[in-house]
Amino acid sequence: MSEKLLQLFPMEHRGFWKQVASDEEYLQEIRLRTDRPILIIRRQGECFLDKDGNYTSALETSVCATEKELTQILQHVCHYSMYAFEDELKRGFLTVAGGHRVGIAGQAVMEGEQVRTIKNISFLNIRISHQIKGVADAVLPHIYRDGEVLNTLLISPPGCGKTTLLRDLVRQVSDGNRYGKGRCVGVVDERSEIAGCFQGKPQNDVGMRTDVLDGCPKAVGMMILLRSMSPKVIAVDEIGNTADMEAIHMASCCGCKILATMHGECVRDAARKEGMERLFREQLFERFLLLGRENGCPVVKTVGGKECYLA
Repeated sequence: MSEKLLQLFPMEHRGFWKQVASDEEYLQEIRLRTDRPILIIRRQGECFLDKDGNYTSALETSVCATEKELTQILQHVCHYSMYAFEDELKRGFLTVAGGHRVGIAGQAVMEGEQVRTIKNISFLNIRISHQIKGVADAVLPHIYRDGEVLNTLLISPPGCGKTTLLRDLVRQVSDGNRYGKGRCVGVVDERSEIAGCFQGKPQNDVGMRTDVLDGCPKAVGMMILLRSMSPKVIAVDEIGNTADMEAIHMASCCGCKILATMHGECVRDAARKEGMERLFREQLFERFLLLGRENGCPVVKTVGGKECYLA
């Protein structure tokens, strides 16, 4: 896997990035900002890089990213055709081989109320994709009843692993497990984070019976999948507006089960979100899983208060 990460960088840069790429298992983000120190975010915390590409905690020995380096890296991940990636760039990120995601920021060029493109890109955030198979083992019994998947909402503050958990739930529901046979799953992957598609192909294992609609708004994508792929389960990440809620309601009325995530600290937070009133009133979600951290470890709490610690 480290080889795919190393290939994000132009050939002439790979000597500098070799050690970082070899540490992929522990990497979370590589943040590059023009004329500012390169920042590496690992599970153990933040650090910098020195001129030889070695980790350092000393700011005075850290090396800064240059405008030229950022431009070269971005051109490389766009295969030296920025125009071909115009649609991805205006969304603010590109998904690359290995499922890694390169976020960008700079000067937005507007067309009415829509972003037409982003130019003068001076900030890159390389988010490292990690698939942890088996991370959903402890919660599987909570989302099944008599062999059938329950409509489930994962509620989590940022950084508590909700997408990682959802990804493994999709895989295990799709392939089948001790609690239920395999089901056809449709994933609407608006930000390419669940399946991590690169050129339409999932870079993460999301199961043998899973179909993915990549880069499509959730509300639109759910309707497309219902018409085209006849899923038994639909999975979406970070629902948050009335259109999402209406699409979930429609999918449920068509007999499709829902696996979804939402930002929040508790069920009450979820209930206050735009459009959620109807779903709560009709008790569409049968199971809520609350994510958080205790002693630095991810923890999932069901509404009933039971706890299961994730690997």
